[in-house]
Amino acid sequence: MMNSFVSDTIYALASGTGRSGVAVIRISGSRAGFALQLLSGNDLPQPRVVRLLRLRHPVSGDILDDALVLWFSAPASFTGEDVAELHVHGGTAVVEGVLAALSDLDGLRLAEAGEFTRRAFENAKLDLTQVEGLADLIEAETEAQKKQALRQSEGELGRLYDGWRVSLVRALAHFEAELDFSDEDLPEDIHDRLVAGVRKLYIAIQAHLVDGRRGERLREGVRLAIIGPPNAGKSSLMNALARRDAAIVSDIAGTTRDVVEVHLNLGGYPLLVADTAGLRESGDAIEQEGVRRARLWAEGADLKLAVFDGAALPDLDPSTRSLLEADTLVVINKSDVTPRDVPKRIDDHAVMTLSVATGQGLDALVLRLSDMVAECCRVGSDGPAPTRSRHREALTRTVESLERFLGRDNAEHLGAELEAEDLRMAARELGRITGRVDVEDLLDVIFRDFCIGK
Repeated sequence: MMNSFVSDTIYALASGTGRSGVAVIRISGSRAGFALQLLSGNDLPQPRVVRLLRLRHPVSGDILDDALVLWFSAPASFTGEDVAELHVHGGTAVVEGVLAALSDLDGLRLAEAGEFTRRAFENAKLDLTQVEGLADLIEAETEAQKKQALRQSEGELGRLYDGWRVSLVRALAHFEAELDFSDEDLPEDIHDRLVAGVRKLYIAIQAHLVDGRRGERLREGVRLAIIGPPNAGKSSLMNALARRDAAIVSDIAGTTRDVVEVHLNLGGYPLLVADTAGLRESGDAIEQEGVRRARLWAEGADLKLAVFDGAALPDLDPSTRSLLEADTLVVINKSDVTPRDVPKRIDDHAVMTLSVATGQGLDALVLRLSDMVAECCRVGSDGPAPTRSRHREALTRTVESLERFLGRDNAEHLGAELEAEDLRMAARELGRITGRVDVEDLLDVIFRDFCIGK
């Protein structure tokens, strides 16, 4: 898509749309300097030195604005091309006037969404994991998401994967040398050392994958399903957590018939809370569908919050109890009208009590939820975690290739060419994560969610 236009010089508003104190317009490509000289009537500024210049329309001569201008000469720029940045006043008329003037210049066109970042990738200024980290940084809504995105955009994840790839390429080179020069005087233990190195790498990648999807959960948000019987107070609890009326609350059983979702920032971590239909048998077809969706959402959730009606004690809803798992937090609501003999545990789960109506116990519940969400997202100190399913899929294929290699080697070194191909495939999968090999089919997918100007 973009490759056919790569010789064009592109421009776009790089800051947010709407009125603001300052707006940034970025120009990238071989004619960026030409455009800047035409608009300013001056020689190019010193690279990376801010200069105040009056901009004029190159045809009419009308004043456009007094702007702070920055010049970055290739390859020392974000895209790796010549880049000019115009920091103009953020009024609509000013921005539209400058963009219109740029559109009148030969060889310039408006950038497509993500095109600046894609050029940075194609000019080897960023690898694909850094590109994804930049996208995540733009979308980050919580402090923890921001920190993970910053680390990835700075290359932490890419360096880990590329280091593994380099190790595999080196092992492959040694392995092929052993095959090609078997009659030469090579060290006797070269093959054993090669296999030991591959096995060590295999163990490291396996350990990297067994992380509970923490990086992906942090990027996408931990999924919490609120489950329970009708009228237990699930919708009221969700509204209390969201601090707004996100779900309809009524004394009529079965009010919630679909899954209502709310995004929350809980202790700096992202949480997607779902209020689900009350679990019960019903002759109402719509309510039956709501219960089906509730069960389906709960099955795919990272955490579950089971809410029981304290006013109904000692009876406990069997449908809700059937969904209790290790990741379920059990709550008895309506403590203000609950009998004193509240069970301390339900099916080996510690019980928390609260009253959404009075707020009693709500702070303790939020604190407990915060700890659980943080634990779901907390990345270990031993390095970064995969943040996308494509990383995990490529790493899984890498592990499978290494398993085949190690299995063949154990079979008395049968099929040496196949062993070499196993190493080659493993290195190739790691290269696909960072974009070093065979990723053309991935690029449109990765860049499509970027904004114009990024």
